[in-house]
Amino acid sequence: MKRASDREREFTEFVTARRAALVRTAALLVSGDAARAEDVVQTALTNLYLAWSRVRPETVDAYARRCVVNAATDEHRSLFRRREQVRAVLPETATDPPTGDDQTMLALLATLPPSQRAAVVLRYVEGLTVAETADALRCSEGNVKSQSARGLQRLRELFPPLLNPHVLEGNRHA
Repeated sequence: MKRASDREREFTEFVTARRAALVRTAALLVSGDAARAEDVVQTALTNLYLAWSRVRPETVDAYARRCVVNAATDEHRSLFRRREQVRAVLPETATDPPTGDDQTMLALLATLPPSQRAAVVLRYVEGLTVAETADALRCSEGNVKSQSARGLQRLRELFPPLLNPHVLEGNRHA
């Protein structure tokens, strides 16, 4: 059995190595809001830390992604989030401001319902397989395929000149 200090060191190393990628995924899931993405990742990392001793090393990336997806979904559903949006000062961001391409991608993704957005982000932006995406979303592989297909179709219908049918599909893994 590992000592607590070893587990904490491993967790710290994981966060140092993977936090930026988790924030990027979270930002795509919450339509580019950097402050919300940071909150989502902080919640996900808290949940991951609480489960760290039970997470197998070979599944830690998948578990962390699932934590981010769950935190983004929970944050989206939060009553407080829907009621309170007042900000006296703009939050500091830990990420670079979006480029023109990033803004276009965020605008495209913002047109999708949350379930389609999550499937498209995980499959085509993050490059996960159907099985990995289904695991992260806690749904069937068939649901991932249908949500991804519907999401891509909707993007093609809304933005035909901006989205070549092969752009996102070229990033997909089998």
